[in-house]
Amino acid sequence: MTDMIGAGKEPSVFKRMLDSDIFHSFKSSPITMVAAFVVLVMTLAALFAPLIAPMNPFDPAQVFLMNANIPPRWMNGGDPQFLLGTDDQGRDLYSAILYGLRVSIFVGVIGVAIACTIGVTLGLVAGFFGGRVDAMIMRIADVQLTFPAILIALLIDGIVRGLLKSATREDIAFSVLVVSIGLAFWVQYARTVRGSTLVEKGRDYIQAARLVGLPAPLIMIRHVLPNVIGPVLVILTINVGLAIITEATLSFLGVGLPPTQPSLGTLISIGNRYLFSGDWWIVTFPGITLALFVLSINLLGDWLRDALNPKLQ
Repeated sequence: MTDMIGAGKEPSVFKRMLDSDIFHSFKSSPITMVAAFVVLVMTLAALFAPLIAPMNPFDPAQVFLMNANIPPRWMNGGDPQFLLGTDDQGRDLYSAILYGLRVSIFVGVIGVAIACTIGVTLGLVAGFFGGRVDAMIMRIADVQLTFPAILIALLIDGIVRGLLKSATREDIAFSVLVVSIGLAFWVQYARTVRGSTLVEKGRDYIQAARLVGLPAPLIMIRHVLPNVIGPVLVILTINVGLAIITEATLSFLGVGLPPTQPSLGTLISIGNRYLFSGDWWIVTFPGITLALFVLSINLLGDWLRDALNPKLQ
């Protein structure tokens, strides 16, 4: 009797996840597993930077200018307390990378979340209602596609800089940056979701939902959205890396985050000024961190695209 009861129980969510094709695909790809491990370790290190970092590199009370431009610990002239050396302000580079990585991750994730929300919403509306609404949204998307994402972000940042005072700009620099990235990346989500919605809205279950009188917003959220979310997850994963690169580019150009809220791009910009003076470590280690993190995210995105593609199963 006990065996019959046990046999009738549905497997847990965790058990179903372990038995899924996606998890099997993940286990079958060593490169993907390494990439996931790198992303996980670097993300946790960034989130817990205040606990891991030897010092707060952006606390004036902990930074001494006399420690400026010290090479890494293993080089001649290195200091044991500075693993990766120091920058031009005497800040511990290892600590600065952890704090900078945290800022870059926050900017990338929040910016992509804004882009995904805008793009998915507009894509659902355009695909479900069609007609003039669809034409208007898609024409706006087509116009924005003629401009690179970095140019859109620069334009929005420039408008804000022209409207606000310098002190106010620094206070809201983070918000301006994530909104700029969000407005620059929404088109890809909208076009993808619109195409999938056009396919889904003609299916029988959508027609049945309409016949029973469900309102259009409820149909889109409850029935259409779950069936178009697969491609969105792939775009979301890859765009996190692109958003971090965009933020780093803007900060490198001097129109991103201020020095009081440094990211990896800010650290690379600072180190670039000292590259030819022999202080190569100031730009090299932040650059390697940025490249490794973005590469790992892109590898995860490529794996997820293949895993969710039924033609490759």
